[in-house]
Amino acid sequence: MSSAKNSPEQAAGGPEPTAGRKEWFALALLVLPAMLLFMMLTILFLAIPYLAADLKPSSTQTLWILDIYGFLMAGLLVLMGTVADRFGHRNLLMIGAAAFGVVSAVAGSADDPVMMIVWRALLGVAAAAQMPATLGLIFGMFQNPRQRGVAIGAWAAAISAGVALGPLLSGLLLDAFSWRATFLVAVPVMLLVVVGAPFLLPGHQKSQTGRLDLVSAVLLILALLPFIYGIKSIATDESLAVCLAAIAIGLVFGALFVIRQLRSPAPLLDVRLFGNRAVGGALGVFILAATGLGGIYLMFTQFLQQVKGLSPLETGFAILPAALVLIVVATLSPVMARRVRPGYVIATGLAVQVVGYLLLTQVGSDTGLPLLIASFIVLYPAVAPSMALTTDLVVSSVPPEKAGAAGGLSSTVNDLGISLGVAIVGSIGLATYRSEVTDGLPAGLPAEVEEAARDNLGGAIAAAGQLPGELGESLLQASRDAFAGGLNTGAYVAAGVAAVGAILAAVALRHVPPTGTAAVTPGAPDKVAAVTEPADDSVRK
Repeated sequence: MSSAKNSPEQAAGGPEPTAGRKEWFALALLVLPAMLLFMMLTILFLAIPYLAADLKPSSTQTLWILDIYGFLMAGLLVLMGTVADRFGHRNLLMIGAAAFGVVSAVAGSADDPVMMIVWRALLGVAAAAQMPATLGLIFGMFQNPRQRGVAIGAWAAAISAGVALGPLLSGLLLDAFSWRATFLVAVPVMLLVVVGAPFLLPGHQKSQTGRLDLVSAVLLILALLPFIYGIKSIATDESLAVCLAAIAIGLVFGALFVIRQLRSPAPLLDVRLFGNRAVGGALGVFILAATGLGGIYLMFTQFLQQVKGLSPLETGFAILPAALVLIVVATLSPVMARRVRPGYVIATGLAVQVVGYLLLTQVGSDTGLPLLIASFIVLYPAVAPSMALTTDLVVSSVPPEKAGAAGGLSSTVNDLGISLGVAIVGSIGLATYRSEVTDGLPAGLPAEVEEAARDNLGGAIAAAGQLPGELGESLLQASRDAFAGGLNTGAYVAAGVAAVGAILAAVALRHVPPTGTAAVTPGAPDKVAAVTEPADDSVRK
């Protein structure tokens, strides 16, 4: 099969080109950084104790080492998507990959906590440069809606697999090497991207001209960064007033950004795209799906380690089956969307996810691993249709010259949803834990032990280890039972969020036809253009 090309027939409104072997090899190259960049969000979760033993950061520095990467990546995705649309997706991907590889090598040899924060921040910037560029390239190479759906499904599966496989890879690396290997693993991947991009990826992706609106760029950063920081900090011990103030500052700058975009003849981000039902509905569903999963994923991994006593490597292997099923579901979702409306496929996935969450509500501290793993296998892969199909809906509903910005917006919504989940679902679970552990604490505990136990499960486990026999066992059992109660409550909340997402998908996206039978007209809210389906699987508008 030959590579896709823009023929005169296609330029005149004929059939969209069919991607060939080169494009599929290029997709394999693009999913590698997508998987790695999201893997780096979780790969330090298990490595941080070893890193802390070497670098001796303060508790505040430790939090920044963990959070600054995802914080900056999320805040800069939309901006970098617009930059990619203007200056070339392949160009920005190669620059970002080269920077990520170099900074990873330097970070792997760091011996100072402050510099580690700096390196993680720079990795976040380099990651933000690559993510929307990968999606923009996929949009350009796979113009056939059916093939594009499969390609974006593979891209979405790679992202989810990266998040899930981060702890597993971290456990394997820590077992054989030191924490520094968690950074160095990125170097060969990014080298492959830099070397392979000129041969496999199209270089004519530059689609916008003119000066970049730097004022809008600054306003966007000032809107997203404080807002995301405020959301992320709600689930920590940060002052609630500080969190709300950060959110308010972000909203004010967000309003200023929207006003400027509406008045600009060449906006950095066309906010009118939200008037498109496919875009607005898809982003709404996406954020709900990510919100439900974000808090539960974190609580589930803590449950496996701190309640069931699994090692980091064992925890990674416990999550692996769900990650593998997710890859299969994400790959099949675009195929299902050829025969069933995407909104209904997404709604079905979220309904299945509700079942998984409800299974978790029945989990106790003495529940065996088979039920735990089965619950996660049901709920985790069920998010795949919303990831694969909503991203395709968003990117496909905008003009090609805005694909990078739309992809950045989609990824930002995903990160924001996960942050909301950690903040909302995680905070509700923590509040339940504190309430139940207070009622279940054994008598005769020292005041400082009671305070540590009420703070979090980790504090209770540490305190229990310093107490004599039966008293320590009683404290340990009470804290684990309380954490199971927090997981149950969080799962109920997540189930409600997923149920709302399922209803929204079925209602707001019901007008979107199956792939290959009709297409939402890019940039034209609520209008559908009929297409036919020739025997050669190409799609005619």
